[in-house]
Amino acid sequence: MNILLVCPEYPDNFWSFKHALRFVSKKAGQPPLGLLTVAALLPVEWEKRLVDLNLTALATEDLRWADYVFLGGMSVQAESAREVIARCNEVGTRVVAGGPLFTARHEEFHGVDHFVLNEAEITLPRFLDDLLHGRPKHLYGTDEWADLTTTPLPMWDLIDPGQYATMNVQYSRGCPYDCEFCDITVLYGRLPRTKSAPQVVAELDALYRSGWRGHVFFVDDNFIGNKVKLKKEILPLIIRWMEARGYPFTFGTEASLNLSDDPRLLDLMAQAGFEEIFVGIESPNEESLEECRKIPNKNRDMIASVKTLQKAGLQVQGGFIVGFDHDPMSIFDTLIGFIRESGIVVAMVGLLNAPINTRLYHRLGREERLLKTFSGSNTDFTMNFTPKMNHQVLLDGYRRILATIYSPREYYQRVIDFLRTHEPLRQHRAPFQFAQLQALSRSMILLGVMGKERLYYWKLFFWSLFRRPRHFSTAITLAIYGFHFRRVSEQDL
Repeated sequence: MNILLVCPEYPDNFWSFKHALRFVSKKAGQPPLGLLTVAALLPVEWEKRLVDLNLTALATEDLRWADYVFLGGMSVQAESAREVIARCNEVGTRVVAGGPLFTARHEEFHGVDHFVLNEAEITLPRFLDDLLHGRPKHLYGTDEWADLTTTPLPMWDLIDPGQYATMNVQYSRGCPYDCEFCDITVLYGRLPRTKSAPQVVAELDALYRSGWRGHVFFVDDNFIGNKVKLKKEILPLIIRWMEARGYPFTFGTEASLNLSDDPRLLDLMAQAGFEEIFVGIESPNEESLEECRKIPNKNRDMIASVKTLQKAGLQVQGGFIVGFDHDPMSIFDTLIGFIRESGIVVAMVGLLNAPINTRLYHRLGREERLLKTFSGSNTDFTMNFTPKMNHQVLLDGYRRILATIYSPREYYQRVIDFLRTHEPLRQHRAPFQFAQLQALSRSMILLGVMGKERLYYWKLFFWSLFRRPRHFSTAITLAIYGFHFRRVSEQDL
């Protein structure tokens, strides 16, 4: 068989980093790890190609070459996925679709020959067996959870790592918490399932052999879901691996805020090379946290917790939401103040939405407040339900948050405030790459000469160069990020 794996295009949004990638001549942030893993689950003798539409266009010749197109993706990629399906139907190439987008919403997509849903380690072998015997079904699903110790190494040879800004690995799936608005537990369950320590090291080895040097992101839903295993097995082995190879990578991941309660775990993550962490903070309003059952954040000084993570050498990236039923009219000013005081530079603020089959989705359905399907974007000004707060008041407040936190004056001050005390471990600095020099030169022109932030850019430039020279590269990187965030928010505004 000839198999063409296709990654749909991501729209221009907060996490696309499209406006930042131009500074380093990259076309995409991360490779499609799910499709690379699916490729490794297919028969070895099959021919495989991967087309990432975030890098290149889909050629008709590729579709005609393929016996099957394997299409994956997330909700935010739905529009591009529909276009791919239509192209396949025109040419007559059969389509196999799976991944989070189709697992949640397969009923919305027409023209797909076979849906292979849920986790591919379970459902894909069933489809392949039926295909071998000439009786493939239209739909494959399961309520079982996969054993991640059976997950193969991704087929990294299907991509050129140099086309991407960062690489990614997955250590675990699932989250022990069950926030009302989150679909992670719907897709992957509440019991965190993990790969073995040798598997994790094998994946790092594969990236190292590919020639990759730089940032690696653990795409786990909650990296610290199994703290005991991390402290006893995973992190000590990663530390030894990094030491033996001269610290070729830096790491980032996602975790709950209660990471700040575990000094030993924080110390091990710092030694292993973790430099950034995305934390779902959601709201500074205690009643809203209670409403959405954000258990790790309740009854704590969240700013103090953020400061603890920052003092451990981690750059905290925060996720925030407005639109909860219990949000007061003061939530907009309170949230702006929280972001300012916490020193969180990368602050993603979105309107509340209800992904399919979440507890929030079912509650709003019972209350007859649902309007449409969630777009999948965190920051696109859409809501798929009727909020308790007046909708126009909510939108106006949301606009004010974005206009404030991404304004050059506010954003650059947060960068300086963060860098004043930021102290990552010295040995974890990734090897110098030409892309860094390229990014610096382009930022000097696009931000320092042509940009409306030029006065703040040069203030940060010289402040970091003379006062915090070790953090000069981080300062320029965050300035470039700010350019992307402003472009995206201005488009939406």
